[in-house]
Amino acid sequence: MKPKYKRILLKLSGESLAGSQKHGIDFDTVLKICKPIKEISDMGVEIGIVVGGGNFWRGRSSGDMDRTRADHMGMLATVINALGVADGLEQLGVQVRVQTAISMQQLAEPYIRNRAVRHLEKGRVVVFGCGTGNPFFSTDTAAALRAAEIDADIIMKATMVDGVYDSDPKKNPNAVKYDTLTFSEVLNQNLQVMDSTAASLCRDNRLPILVFSIEDPQNIVRAVTEGSVGTLVTD
Repeated sequence: MKPKYKRILLKLSGESLAGSQKHGIDFDTVLKICKPIKEISDMGVEIGIVVGGGNFWRGRSSGDMDRTRADHMGMLATVINALGVADGLEQLGVQVRVQTAISMQQLAEPYIRNRAVRHLEKGRVVVFGCGTGNPFFSTDTAAALRAAEIDADIIMKATMVDGVYDSDPKKNPNAVKYDTLTFSEVLNQNLQVMDSTAASLCRDNRLPILVFSIEDPQNIVRAVTEGSVGTLVTD
């Protein structure tokens, strides 16, 4: 199979790494997700990964805690996930580097755009931790930012739902799934693809987003080779 894209940014939610436990990291699940990542890497696809941290911490639901501090805790949660994904990939024989937006040199490289691009050109997978390094910005926005910085062809957002719907399919059995959308439709209809900051950044930089389900990890390969899964959001 021939890949449709040369360089992608894969966004993984923290929840996708928790498996049936719904909290923390289930390493068997991590390995299942890493296997198709290795498969597309072996095809020559250059892969950057941004991971969320919701399986450990959600700053928005931290009650009366200071929002900045709560977001910093969330950034640390993404590093735990980034290291877990890196370990899974390394066990499969994939060369990988973790870069963090907040300096923690004993654990990972600091994020440097040119270094990240060089890793990608050498066939290494780069996992980005700590989001953007700033509070008040989601890891979806971090994915949009990193994708723009590394000149990715597309953002692939792997979620727990098989695409974008006009309403929550878990609550509304009659919810309608979209095959394609424009960024204007996403923003005007307030569809839950990404937060508005991330969606606007993608629209302004003409970065398409493919939203698909990670419940079948092989969808990662299908997304790169067929593009016939999930919902495609374009300009």
